[in-house]
Amino acid sequence: QVQLVESGGGLVQPGGSLRLSCAASGSITSTYIMGWYRRTLGNERELVASIRPVGTTNYADSVKGRFTIARDNIKNTVYLQMSSLKPEDTAVYYCRAYDILVRSKNYWGQGTQVTVSS
Repeated sequence: QVQLVESGGGLVQPGGSLRLSCAASGSITSTYIMGWYRRTLGNERELVASIRPVGTTNYADSVKGRFTIARDNIKNTVYLQMSSLKPEDTAVYYCRAYDILVRSKNYWGQGTQVTVSS
C-alpha cells in the first residue's frame, strides 16, 4: 500500500510561483510513474505533468515552459515547481503514483488547493 501526502498549495498572485511536494510512504519501486493532476470546479481531472522512473517528463501544453516536475527516488518524493502562475491555474492539485506493470497499483493523494488571484 502506498500513501501520498501533498503539501505546498496556497494563494499566490498572478505571475508568482509555488512549489508543490508529494511524499510517498510505502513501496515506490522503479516501475512507478509519478505525476500531478488538477481539477477545476465542474471539470474532469487533467494531467499537469508526469515523470517516469528514469526522469523522462511529460507536460500538458498549458503548463509547458512554466512548470517543472522532478522526483527524488531516494526520498520517494515528487515536486512540481510552478512559475508564471495564471488565474486559470487555480485548481485542486493531486499527486498520483502508479505502477507501469501492475494496473491495480494506482494511488492518489488527497489534493492541495492552489489559488492564483490578485
